[in-house]
Amino acid sequence: QVKFSPVQSVTFWRRALSRKIVRVGVVSQLLVHPLKSGKALSVALAECLRTGLKFGELQDRHWMVVTEDGHMVTGRQEPRLVLIMEELKFPVKLSNNRVIDCRLFGEDIQGRDCGDAASSWLTRYLNAEKTYRLVHFEPHMKARKPCETEPLILSPGGGVPRCCPVMLLSEASVKDLSSKLDKMSLWSDSVLISSSATDSWEELQIGSVRLKRVMACGRCIFTTVDPETGIITRKEPLETLKRLAHH
Repeated sequence: QVKFSPVQSVTFWRRALSRKIVRVGVVSQLLVHPLKSGKALSVALAECLRTGLKFGELQDRHWMVVTEDGHMVTGRQEPRLVLIMEELKFPVKLSNNRVIDCRLFGEDIQGRDCGDAASSWLTRYLNAEKTYRLVHFEPHMKARKPCETEPLILSPGGGVPRCCPVMLLSEASVKDLSSKLDKMSLWSDSVLISSSATDSWEELQIGSVRLKRVMACGRCIFTTVDPETGIITRKEPLETLKRLAHH
């Protein structure tokens, strides 16, 4: 485990084939998403664990909204989830609440139900016709396992990222894309970095923490949710990205 801070200009390094370490950029921002598809919390310090970033008691994507039968609910189905604020308080006594079976991207996992107060608030806030529940994932609970199709998924002890615990995003690329759009797009990155040459990196090192590249992140329909209004357009930035890819 290690703490790192963008305020102190902690540097990113690329480990070349010769094993020589080369400085390639600086950390611009650290983001923790406590609730899957919820609003990100920008922090100055974070621990980098195998399950993702951790800030105090908040761990990245360790809370999730589910249906009453345990199926995950994301911003793809309920775009207003992206508006759920940085600070949200419920009278939750997790240790006494039931553990329920959940389904995450077709896999069976477990989560601790957060009670009726959280459920009622979420259902009303999302103006949902069905009842939603809030669940929390704990280290001892049944978690996703690597499989033949996605052998490099590493999220032991809970956590509900789509694939990998940490996602890096290039600040230069974001600024370039934003200059071609009317509004800021929604991303789910954990670490924003200043360099623009991220596609060629296989390994990164931040202090004593080494990160290995698993895959490039394909852009899904979730990126078309407006982070300010919670409205999904199903168009931008995907249409612009597709057009740029053909040039």
